[in-house]
Parts: sequence; structure tokens; C-alpha cells
Amino acid sequence: MNVLTNKKVIIPLLIVLGIVFPFVIPNLYYLHIMTLAFIWTIAVYGLNLLAGYTGYLSLAHGGFFAIGAYVIGILTVKLEMGFWLSFLLAPLVTMFIGLIIGLFALRTKEHFFAIYTLCVGYIIYLVIDKWEGLTGGVRGLIGIPLPEAIGPITFQSPTAQYYLAFFIFLLVVAVIYRIVHSLTGRTFIAIRNSEDLALSLGISTKRNKLLAFVLSTFFAGLAGAMYAGFIRFIGPEIAYTTITFDLLTYMIVGGIGTFAGPIVGTFLIVIISQNLQFLQDYRMLIFGPLLTLLIIFSPRGIVGFIQMQLYQRKRKKQESLAYKNREEETNAGG
Repeated sequence: MNVLTNKKVIIPLLIVLGIVFPFVIPNLYYLHIMTLAFIWTIAVYGLNLLAGYTGYLSLAHGGFFAIGAYVIGILTVKLEMGFWLSFLLAPLVTMFIGLIIGLFALRTKEHFFAIYTLCVGYIIYLVIDKWEGLTGGVRGLIGIPLPEAIGPITFQSPTAQYYLAFFIFLLVVAVIYRIVHSLTGRTFIAIRNSEDLALSLGISTKRNKLLAFVLSTFFAGLAGAMYAGFIRFIGPEIAYTTITFDLLTYMIVGGIGTFAGPIVGTFLIVIISQNLQFLQDYRMLIFGPLLTLLIIFSPRGIVGFIQMQLYQRKRKKQESLAYKNREEETNAGG
């Protein structure tokens, strides 16, 4: 068990598995699914940074994902800008829009914030769907170019695109880890636990909530840009609320407010749902009850449940050791 829960063992092992995956399973379909899983996980990390660590649930996350996708699509298809410059601008533009929206959205709290962002997400969908001159409307944008070569490295093959997504995924995980384990991350957690107490300690809750919101939109925009560059066609459906609820499901199943939760939840559901494709719409008859049971018996998801079990096991071990020490002291005194 110690080996299975040791970060020094797990992290290098997962990286090695990610590197050798295309060689072990050289199936283009599975490469496609794994690449999408990396992209969705990045988006879920953004949602988890806000909802899991700050306690503010944004239901506009799918809309920001779509903004990132459409920014790179408009810049490359309509303005014929280079892919990499467009790719860098997409999350920055998304973050700027998120900053403007966040200044108004964070005036509300709790379920009012969720309702407000749900409306914002739907407005983003309507703008994309109706503004045909800019977004292409229901036709969407077709012909988004593949990433340009970097020296001798090209990204024409599915394997190269897989490794590109894997590299960006690792980079995002490292950045999120630094944020969560920094003073800023502890500040987010303090706001989640008690905003009034955080205020009494001198923490600027407004500034930190806005920072968390803007960071979450940045990662959503980054994931959207990766999605557009990988699929090469985008339509208004990627801005619909179902995308937000899919991301929310991945986060809840994996473990809201946990570092490994987005990875576990996203990969688990993506893999299972792909293996249940033959059930089509009836898949929800399986996912619905399972998700309900998970929320009832383990509100912090799979990773949260495992962490709780490990904590209880460690606590029992400490209590047993303390009891044993007391007995030895009593016997020695007697």
C-alpha cells in the first residue's frame, strides 16, 4: 500500500506509461481517445481550481472552453494567423474575457454565483450560435490548421499530436501543483473553508476569488485551443451547457478539491463511456445511479474516498501505537 500511495513512485510510473502507450497500444482510435482525455483533464483542472479549492462553482466553464476554441479558429481560419501565435493568444483572450465577467459574477455568492455563471455560459453559446459573420453560426469553423513544425519536429501524425497533448498536460499538472501547494493555494482553501474567517485574517477574498476565477478561465481556454487544433472543426455545440456538466461530472467522480481527482475522474469516465458506446443514450441509465451513489456515500469522489481511508488507517495505527506505549509505561511503573 505504501508503494501504491508514494508520489515518488506513482508520478514517474504514470509518466513512463504515458510515453510508452503509443508503442504498447498502437491503435489510432485509442490514441485519439487518450489525446482527448488529456485535453478534457486540463479543462477539469481549471474548474477544480475554482470550485474545488475556492468553493465557487462556475457553470460557464464550457463557455470559456468554447471561447478558447473559437479564438484560435477565428485567428487561423479567418485572419490566417500562424497556429502557435493563435494558440498563445487563445487562453490569454479567454482569460481577459474571464476577468471582465468575473468582476461582475463574484459580486454574488454560493448558488447565486452558480446561477449567474450558468446564464453567462448560455449567453456565450447564443453569441457563438447567432454571430454567423464571426463564428460561422451553426456551420461552425472548418479547416483549422494543424500545429506548425518546430524545427525537425512535426505534428502531422496522430502519435505526434498525442505527445504534444501529453506534454502540455504534464506542464499544466506541474503548474497546478505549484499553485495548489503555494501560499496562493492555501489562501484559496481558506476562502473555501470560511470566507468570513479568511477576511478576519486579513485575506483579500475579492482579489483571490477573482484570481482563481481568471486562472480557471485560462486553463479552460487553453483546453479549448488544444481541442480546436486537434479536431480541426468546431461548432456552437461545444459551448452548450452539456459540456460544463460533463466537466463537472469528471471532477465530482474523481474528487472535487483533490489534486489527482481531475485525472482519475476524466480518464475513468472517458474510458468507460467509450467501452459502453454500444449502449448509446442508455449509458446514462448506468452513469446516473452510479454518480448519485457516489455523491451520497463519497462526496469528495474516488480520490477523496481513498484519502479518507488512508487517513483513518494512519489514525488507527497512531492510536494503537499510543495505547501500546501507555501500557508499556504502566507496566514499567508498576
